[in-house]
Formats: sequence, C-alpha cells, structure tokens
Amino acid sequence: MRNHPKSTKLNFVKNIFLIACGVVCACFGLKSFLLPSGFIDGGVTGISLLVRNLTGIELPYLIVMINIPFVILGYKQIGKLFAIKTAIAILALAFLLVVAPFQPITHDKLLIAFFGGFFLGGGIGLSMRGGGVIDGTEVLALFISKKSSLTVGNIILILNVIIFSFAAVFINIETALYAILTYLSASNTVDYIVNGIEQYTGVTVISEKNDAIKKYIMFKMKRGVTIYKGEGGYAEKRDINILYTVVTKLEMSKLQTAIRSIDPDAFVIQQQIADIKGGVVKRQALH
Repeated sequence: MRNHPKSTKLNFVKNIFLIACGVVCACFGLKSFLLPSGFIDGGVTGISLLVRNLTGIELPYLIVMINIPFVILGYKQIGKLFAIKTAIAILALAFLLVVAPFQPITHDKLLIAFFGGFFLGGGIGLSMRGGGVIDGTEVLALFISKKSSLTVGNIILILNVIIFSFAAVFINIETALYAILTYLSASNTVDYIVNGIEQYTGVTVISEKNDAIKKYIMFKMKRGVTIYKGEGGYAEKRDINILYTVVTKLEMSKLQTAIRSIDPDAFVIQQQIADIKGGVVKRQALH
C-alpha cells in the first residue's frame, strides 16, 4: 500500500520539527549548564566534552569530527535517510553552539548535572523521535551487538564506564561522579521521550476464567483484548484461550489485583513495550 503524499509530507515536516527542537534543547543543555562548568556526559557527546576539557579544542569541531564515523556507520547499518538526518542534526548542533546566545543559568553543581543531563537527553530523545540522532553511541552499540552476544544496553553501559573512568583519571573523580549523575538524568529523559511517559506494558493472561477477565478488561478498564487460540502442553492436552492486552504501568497493579481476585491461579506474563500505534489503548469516555 502506498503512503498518501500529503501524509508523507506532514510526517516529514513533523520529523524535521522534532529534530530542530532536539538540536535547540541539546544546545541549551550544553551551553547553559555543562560547558561553563566543564561537566561531561556519556556517549559521543561525553567523549567530545572530555576531549575538549583535555585539549582545549572547541566543542563544535569535536562534535562534528567524532560523529563522522558514526554517521557513516549509520548509513551502512540503518539507511541513507537516517544518515542524512543525523548529519544535518549534528551540523546544526555544531552551528548553534557557535551562534546561540544561551547564558549560564546556575553555578550549583547538582543543578548543573541534573538539568544539563535533562536538556541534553531531551534533545537526543527528540532527535530520535524525528528519525535521526545527535549522538552516535546507539549506532555503534547496534553495530557491535550484531557482531557479539552483548545487548545494546550492555554496550552503551560499557562505553560510558570507559568514558567516566578516563574522566576520573585525567580530570578528577568529582567530575566523573557528576558525569554519572548527568548521564543518569539524560538517559532517563531519553527513555521518557522515546518510549513515552506512560510506558505501556503488554500483558498475556492464561486462565480457566478467561471470559470473566476479558470482560473486566474490556468493560471496566476500557481496553482492547486480543484472543489467541492455544493448546495446553502440560498434562492433559486441551484447547485454551490466551488473552493479550496493553495497559499503562500505572494501571498494571489494578489489573493484577483484578486478575487475582477472579482467578488466583491465572498465569500472567508482563512485557515492557517501547511504543504503540493504533488499537484500543487510550482510555475512552463512556457514552
């Protein structure tokens, strides 16, 4: 099925807008918080900040130079459009770091670490939502994960441990500790923006009383339910209905309580979901 030209154009404009907002947000975090105090972060941006502190080379040049290999890697691993968006975003960030009139906001180190990470993470997350990145760490981690048994999350953690260790040795331990706080703030902000604040959970339920559970989910929680036809493989073989629904993490406790009250022996599986589109997920008003 072909995409409607108008829909494609609107999606492109939306992605460019998200990347532009991400670039401005990241620039604000760097110029108003991290740069004036010599703080660093994790990832490629953290490497750039670390090299700047050690050599005195201006950050805009470092961000462009250090990210070049990751843009090329992204072109090979993900695609041409991703590489173009990423290159434009990185160049825009470097340019904005030169011309943007952002001024230092505070001298409190905890506030700098938290809000510097918050705005930098917000910028990275918005750029990812727009289909590009301004930090090539994820691209490298994806490449290494395909060549090894390590997960993307493990690789990013290892890379950041190395960066923070270098900061502790070549700058000082205090800077490395604040860098960890900055990274934690940034990574959580990225998670919220990319995965959504509500953070949905997929729930699979196998129960003898699946009909009552299904009615509760549909009529009490106003959620959609998918029913899979299955066959029991333990002891007696028989046909069973497997329920699958998606709820927010805030609703998970309520659903668990309801399932246990209906069937204490129900088998329940939870899976974190990065993002969802369509379906009966948002709560609907009663008519």
